[in-house]
Amino acid sequence: MPKLKTKSSAKKRFRLTASGKVRAGAACTQHMLRRRSQKMKRKARGTMLLCAQDARIVKSYMPYAK
Repeated sequence: MPKLKTKSSAKKRFRLTASGKVRAGAACTQHMLRRRSQKMKRKARGTMLLCAQDARIVKSYMPYAK
């Protein structure tokens, strides 16, 4: 069986933690920030863990990620 390709967009946007959870950057941090509350911008500063349903989809895009 041939090797599976990893989606290039997924390897740029997501990475897996040691326990297998998917880490991603928070949304809504690029533009139009003056209309967002300071609390929302502060919470979106770092990275976040995806929920189980989204993580399952992202893991299918990266077949060889451990």
